[in-house]
Amino acid sequence: MTRLTLTTEGDQHVIVTRRFAASPVDVYRAHVEPDLIRQWMLGPDGWVMTDCQSDPKPGGKIRFAWSDGGDGGFSLTGEYQTLDPGRRIVHVERMHLPDPTPDNHIETTFAPDGSGTLLTLRMTLPDAATRAAMLETGMEDGMEASYARIDPLLLAVDAG
Repeated sequence: MTRLTLTTEGDQHVIVTRRFAASPVDVYRAHVEPDLIRQWMLGPDGWVMTDCQSDPKPGGKIRFAWSDGGDGGFSLTGEYQTLDPGRRIVHVERMHLPDPTPDNHIETTFAPDGSGTLLTLRMTLPDAATRAAMLETGMEDGMEASYARIDPLLLAVDAG
């Protein structure tokens, strides 16, 4: 529907917004249900998700891993803190590159936007250096490539 927008705020925050054609409930489901996550959260073309664990409840664990099909790969672990189905997810995550990064606190909201959804993802990093290092990974391109798969995926799920 639209490309994502990534902005920074202060020294520690990254804010990502993106509009989707699907409803807030469906976009929320795509962020917590492993069967849906493994179909869209792939990053750039050529990457595959090799592990997808999501236990969407307060204290529930998250573990995702990706491979580029060669020697490249990384993983992410985290925990859900708050879930308000169809509206909001609060979780903590850390990347393993292979060593774990500092905790990234993330609040994701799913707001009605016409017949679709406005997703706002607010990351809070421990300091400016950690945020700068994260932004240097090319995360924006990977996020956009992944998010571009959500609307077609949800359309296919609804049709099936």
